[in-house]
Amino acid sequence: MQEQLAPILAKVTEIFQFLEGWLQSHVLTWRTAAQWAAALAALLLAKAVWRLVRPRLAHWRDTSARTVWGRALLTGLCATGELILFIGLAQLCAAAARFMGYSPWVLNAVSQLTVAGIILRLLTFAMPNKVLARSTATVVWVFVSLQILGLLTPFTAFLETLSFTMGGSTFTALGALKGLVLAIILLHAAATLSRFASGRIASMREVSPSVKVLLDKSIKVALFTVAILLVMSGVGINLTSLAIFSSALGVGIGFGLQTIISNYVAGVILLMDRSVKPGDTIEVGGVFGVVSGVNGRFSSVKTRDGKEYLIPNEHFVTNEVINWTYSDADVRLRIPVGVSYGSDVDKALRLMEESTRGLTRILTSPEPRALLMGFGDSSVDLELRAWIADARDGVSNIKSDVLRRIWTSFHENGIEFPFPQRDVLLKPGSSLAVTVDRGRDPELPDKASDMIPGAVPGPVPDKDPGEPGA
Repeated sequence: MQEQLAPILAKVTEIFQFLEGWLQSHVLTWRTAAQWAAALAALLLAKAVWRLVRPRLAHWRDTSARTVWGRALLTGLCATGELILFIGLAQLCAAAARFMGYSPWVLNAVSQLTVAGIILRLLTFAMPNKVLARSTATVVWVFVSLQILGLLTPFTAFLETLSFTMGGSTFTALGALKGLVLAIILLHAAATLSRFASGRIASMREVSPSVKVLLDKSIKVALFTVAILLVMSGVGINLTSLAIFSSALGVGIGFGLQTIISNYVAGVILLMDRSVKPGDTIEVGGVFGVVSGVNGRFSSVKTRDGKEYLIPNEHFVTNEVINWTYSDADVRLRIPVGVSYGSDVDKALRLMEESTRGLTRILTSPEPRALLMGFGDSSVDLELRAWIADARDGVSNIKSDVLRRIWTSFHENGIEFPFPQRDVLLKPGSSLAVTVDRGRDPELPDKASDMIPGAVPGPVPDKDPGEPGA
């Protein structure tokens, strides 16, 4: 263990000795202290002057800037004006130092660091992720600072000594740090390009929604895959070693991830053949609703009651799906209605067709039509057929509106609704005997024959003397 740490400890000791000598020769001197004091004075003076100038500049931007470029320029100036003023004052002090015969390296280094800070601040404004922007700016500014102060070479040499081995490959701390910075830059670039591509794809009116989703997801996967491969190559990972890993992964996918992969493949099939696409009104597995999205593994279907079902894509490929709006958004409603046998059927049919007038969701072409469908046990069976073009807004609600109008119209015009009933006819001479027991009800007829023709009167029980009224 000590033998492994000995080279690192020796390198650390060498770094500290270098820093000690650098501080004694470049920092801990009277001339250097005077330059630091001049830089501090320039900074305080820049802050004081900018505190007076900035409100006027902001007011000018809000009232006088009429173009987008003008407002952007003034906004950037408001954000960096204090640093620009500081650079100007620091360079004035550097010019005075050179006139006196001194080398103003501190003032020049501070000015260069400030320029780097201005550039990084302007770049971070263009990055939507503020946390990532600040992290990137900090890392870049540290490297720039080390370069300007002349400390970058010993620092990188120290990081080269810190190494570790994994899977037959040797990695250094410097390589890992470079890989981290490269990953941040490439992944952010991939995210930016994917957002730009998504916006461009969304603006293509001639492309169907399913193809838009397929193109969007394909571009995102391709961009992030390229970014990850470049990062792995940048940190020194041999990409040829991934072939064995890919083979093993394929075997694992074939056995353990079969269902998941089949759902992803089914999602690609749905996007390519456009059998189910966002905005379609479908009915699958007892679920009726509108497809709100087709994702890689599942599709979301939102019903009229606000529930959103996440259905695996494989279910759409292997099971029967009713797509109400696959090729045409028009849907025919079939509304059955029954009337009694004593009603005027022709009048009922006419009233049923008139009941759809005034409903904006009912199409006038094809016209609604009422038909006589058959003769049932208790009713004459009628049916109203009407077309709508907005099934996604609900079917039961428009049926309810039509039925309410039919109910009101039938009652106003004397059309009767049937109810289950049976007529029993006893033929003369039938062997069936019907006996009616009057009991104690004085309202019953004295004879059964008075109630039902052909009925045989039965015995009337005597009252119990102990009963009231006996």
